[in-house]
Amino acid sequence: LFSIRYQVVFMFKWIWSYVRKYRYWMMLGVLLTITVSALNMVNPSVSGRIVDRVITGGEHNLLIKFVLIMICCTFIKAVFRYLYQLIFEHCSQNVMRAMRQDLYAHIQTLDFSWFDKSPTGNVMTLLTSDLDMVRHFVAWSFYQIIENALIYIFSIAVSMQINIKLTLAFMIVAPFVIFLIWKFKIQIRPSHLSVRDQFAVLNTRAGENIAGNRVVKAFVREEYEKEKFDIENTAYCNKNIENADIRIKYIPAIEAICGTLPIVLILFGGYLVMNGKMTLGQIVTFNGLMWAFTQPINMFGILVDNMQRFSACAQRLYELHCTKPQIVNAKDAIDDMNIATGDSQIREFIGQVEFHNVSFAYNNIKVLKNISFSVRPGMTVGILGPTGSGKSTIAKLLCRYYDVTEGEILVDGINIREYDLQYLRKNIGITMQDVFLFSDSVIENIRFANPNASFAEVEKAAELARVKDFIGDLPDGYETVVGERGVGLSGGQKQRIALARLFLANPKIMILDDTTSAVDTKTEERIRKSIKEQSVGHTSFIISHRVSSFENADFILVIENGEITQSGTHKELIAQQDGYYNHVYKNQNEF
Repeated sequence: LFSIRYQVVFMFKWIWSYVRKYRYWMMLGVLLTITVSALNMVNPSVSGRIVDRVITGGEHNLLIKFVLIMICCTFIKAVFRYLYQLIFEHCSQNVMRAMRQDLYAHIQTLDFSWFDKSPTGNVMTLLTSDLDMVRHFVAWSFYQIIENALIYIFSIAVSMQINIKLTLAFMIVAPFVIFLIWKFKIQIRPSHLSVRDQFAVLNTRAGENIAGNRVVKAFVREEYEKEKFDIENTAYCNKNIENADIRIKYIPAIEAICGTLPIVLILFGGYLVMNGKMTLGQIVTFNGLMWAFTQPINMFGILVDNMQRFSACAQRLYELHCTKPQIVNAKDAIDDMNIATGDSQIREFIGQVEFHNVSFAYNNIKVLKNISFSVRPGMTVGILGPTGSGKSTIAKLLCRYYDVTEGEILVDGINIREYDLQYLRKNIGITMQDVFLFSDSVIENIRFANPNASFAEVEKAAELARVKDFIGDLPDGYETVVGERGVGLSGGQKQRIALARLFLANPKIMILDDTTSAVDTKTEERIRKSIKEQSVGHTSFIISHRVSSFENADFILVIENGEITQSGTHKELIAQQDGYYNHVYKNQNEF
């Protein structure tokens, strides 16, 4: 319990770190809220005086004065209320913007392992509806808590001055309401968490369907997808109904208790008037103040509901904020600055790669086992193996997207853990197996590797990757905007754009992971020549299922079940009749 409270304190401190930037505006808003709360007591008090002094007392000359006071008070309240609502709304929007920006930046630092376990729908929910709940708290709930609390306190203070007995009679409902609110709070928080989590699941389901709609249509699985969505949609509906049932169970009960106050006023207040303990004007004042008793009590339930919803969303956001990347820079990590200062122990990347007894386990399943090999600078290495053998994992470990479980990886004789992550990844470029293109123009997708590249440099990279072979067929050439994830382009076209992006980056170590799997044989041959040309002075790793891709490789590794089972040149591996390489070669060349 202490740990949970400790976490809540830190959560609010984290949120306050954003709000405090606008603390002076917030203080002004609070001051205006206090003023409006106090002014709410004026009109009921003046109404009572009009009855006692003008209507009953005959002081008709005071009527205009009292009416003007009420008009002025109403006008000032309206202006002040407009101002503080404007202040809180502007502050809340800025708080949400800053939090979203920081959380988005924080997500950029997180590892592949976090993205592996975090559905897209959940992340989108965090950055949209969860953050909007924080905004709603700052913009509305915050001042409503202050306003309603002060209205209740001020109404008690004014009422006490008129008649203590009737005030205490009004306050007798408070313990019952507090008990119901306490019960409501206990039940509503878990319900809000449940609704929020199911909403994230629903978002994920919808996102997956939209992203994979071509696969759905290709296999005529529309009805199946509808059923899956219906299951999650129904679950979300049921969670909301459960949440509403809790609110419906308590909030009407609170309102019913508050509904007894007019009866108390008529019966007990009437008794006091008949016995000369109160004037008719004072009863009118009490009647005017009745909303000041009932509204805060009624709003209390709504505000607790909002607070619990805010707390549930803020907890998820704080958990994201507290998530730390597992892959981090070492102290005094090697980067451009070390080289710029002429550190005698550090040289620019030359591209020597060594794996020493490297093993890697993912989710306690061993993917690579005792991998060892050495690559001299400028060499081209081919990696062949069946699907799921661990070929792409070698590339991901070299880029340090994951850390090895055992052993070490050296680049230029230095453990990659000692390099600055950005410096390491700038010098190790990769085209991934699953090609990703942004919803932007072709030129901007290529230029993503080097935003400052000139058009001539982009065009040269595009020519090497054979993008120029089809760029003339696109409506606007290089300025053609491709759809989300490259929708509208063929698989081979997307691969060539991704390859051009790598060539433009021009890293010292290049990794081509199944780069030509979706292109025809003739285009592949041209791309191989381009890769050979681009590989001069670079260390290259070519991962492929095609033996033809290794035509220019200096040596080849064969990976099976996470282990190196063969290594050598193309001729040496062909000579091993019983080897996997020879078997694949024969299958691919038998016709």
